[in-house]
Amino acid sequence: MAKVVTRFAPSPTGHLHIGGARTAIFSWLLARHNGGEFVLRIEDTDRERSEQQYTDAILASMEWLGLNWDAEPVYQSQRDDLYNKYIDQLLAEGKAYYCDCTAEEVEAMREEARANGKKPKYNGKCRELGLEKAEGRVVRFKAPLTGRTVWKDLVKGSIAFDNEELDDMIIRRSDGSPTYNLAVVVDDHSQEISHVLRGDDHVNNTPKQIMIYEALGWDVPEFGHVPMILGSDRKKLSKRHGAKSVMEYEKMGLLPQALVNYLVRLGWSHGDQEIFALDELIEKFSTDNLSSSAAGFDPDKLLWLNAQYMKESSDADLAALVAPFVKDAGFDKSVEELTAMVPLFKDRAKDLIGLVEAMRFMLLPDSEYEFDEKAVTKALTEEGKQHLANMREQFAALEAFTKDTTHDVMANYVSDNGLKFKAVGPPLRVALVGAMGGPNLPDVMEIIGKERTLARVDRALEQ
Repeated sequence: MAKVVTRFAPSPTGHLHIGGARTAIFSWLLARHNGGEFVLRIEDTDRERSEQQYTDAILASMEWLGLNWDAEPVYQSQRDDLYNKYIDQLLAEGKAYYCDCTAEEVEAMREEARANGKKPKYNGKCRELGLEKAEGRVVRFKAPLTGRTVWKDLVKGSIAFDNEELDDMIIRRSDGSPTYNLAVVVDDHSQEISHVLRGDDHVNNTPKQIMIYEALGWDVPEFGHVPMILGSDRKKLSKRHGAKSVMEYEKMGLLPQALVNYLVRLGWSHGDQEIFALDELIEKFSTDNLSSSAAGFDPDKLLWLNAQYMKESSDADLAALVAPFVKDAGFDKSVEELTAMVPLFKDRAKDLIGLVEAMRFMLLPDSEYEFDEKAVTKALTEEGKQHLANMREQFAALEAFTKDTTHDVMANYVSDNGLKFKAVGPPLRVALVGAMGGPNLPDVMEIIGKERTLARVDRALEQ
């Protein structure tokens, strides 16, 4: 197989959203599966709407997702000379022409075509006039008038367009700037792109681009058009469906591997398998398994998958991921300290912000964590406090303060006094956690240590 080179070509007019991210992931996987290259192109020809902050944000989102690229990104705004070189070549070879028709004239042509039951398009008025270059004139590509443009799409199968239905498209505007379809073809050729995976909103651009490839005598890459992502109501995905930018998912505490896994499964499958390590995705990815049907976005499924990734993460890795969120919440804890904490909580949260909330009682100073009033009323009765005070004496006497020794204190106290655990567990839990729920108490005591355990018990006894 010839060298596989794929690309992702975002426009820096906003943040990277999940539709674009999914396309980037598919392109990246195709390159990595085949031992090829994945390159980036910033399509910033919309000078008014393109902003550097969005370029920076897109690149940062790609890095966060783990989608590394193999060459310096190419910027379309820096390549006008290259585009004009090939536009001039097409003019010289009689494959393009100057046109001085006004926008009003072109619209009148389209209205006339509609009135006659034909597809609205430019009627080729200037096609054979041989106009010279002049201010205000555009350059149009001389499209074939007969025949069909056909390609075998990697996702949708064979697609054909009748050439007579296609316009003589503008390839250079009156201000001298190249148009999208011309620039894309020149860029894909110069970057040696072999496979183009993109959204199916580009299907109508493909025959136009194939015509330009053929006019310039270049090999045409393979095209694959993936369906859009839909909301739960089967309408085009938007923010009201819970869709966010990649950066927003990062800020809300999703793991990048989980988001990659979820987006891949929106349109690609390998049997019934749901969860894939990145190496597995690279090994198993094939365009043969890309679906031609639109997939529905499910925020709950994404959170479920993220929770699975959190559970399977090593404690050290998860601690490193949650550390910035802990800091943002106002707590000064080292990764080492967090590594000890996260095993108690990673089954209890769906994202990293939820993990911080679950750990909050342990992160807070002993004088600041809050007591749940209902839990205090239920557990810290006079009898409950007496059991708590009695166990405090035994905890204080321990030389080795571990989960095993604290467990033994609790078990022996229950046994020696003919009690059931529910007589002593709830008061101690409210003392340490501030509520009736939470992780295993000996684990909590081992992590916060003897001094903090006794301080929390003392505070509970004052309630």
